[in-house]
Amino acid sequence: MSFLSPTLRLENLSTQPIMTQDHVPEDQRYNKQNIVAQWCVPINGKMYRIELEHGTTSGRRMIWVNGREVLRRDWMFKLVGEDTFHIDQTRCIIRVDPAPGFKYEYSLYIDGKSHELYTDEMTRQYRLWLYTGEATDAEATMTGATATTAQEYRIMLKLDTLSLFVNDELRTEESVFVHGGTDTKFLLQDTEFVLQARSSGNKHDGIVHTLLANGVPVPEAKIQEIMQEPVSILQTN
Repeated sequence: MSFLSPTLRLENLSTQPIMTQDHVPEDQRYNKQNIVAQWCVPINGKMYRIELEHGTTSGRRMIWVNGREVLRRDWMFKLVGEDTFHIDQTRCIIRVDPAPGFKYEYSLYIDGKSHELYTDEMTRQYRLWLYTGEATDAEATMTGATATTAQEYRIMLKLDTLSLFVNDELRTEESVFVHGGTDTKFLLQDTEFVLQARSSGNKHDGIVHTLLANGVPVPEAKIQEIMQEPVSILQTN
């Protein structure tokens, strides 16, 4: 004679994880305080923020890309190992390895390369500029008022294809030949940009690219410099 309720028998127990978050909306599942590792990665002209949540007590492992959940494992008993996911058809792997003192080390691999090696290669393939300008508030203009807001732009040039990306969007701009090279002009809000391509005069440096915003040169940025920075250009709306 069994003293157990029929619903508690082994054959009646669910085999699914009992601590899932399926019932919680995605925007509520994301909690910045639970993030243990973060990387910034350029892929196909776009910048992605990859974040890892590794719950050592809950057994939950979650991967976020630009604030969107791309992988979730609930109630994992093995706290180390690797997870694979894809960004724009590029294979990415996050490895969790044990470290001294009951801690963990987190590593990101993109297209088979470590994050450091991959980013170093991308730096040689792209040119990057960051610019903050002022944009006129359209609603204020309609009422006769004058109001401006700060507008941030991330402009990336892929050197092998000369593809131009502005805030992750591919633009189709025509270049015109000028003395010594080409100029590519485009207008963003109230700012006129000119991307200049000029010969450096020596074989080692090749073509030099310079970005002007309303006639003023914009300093070139390095991808490594913004890899771990929580700047707004890496955040989604």
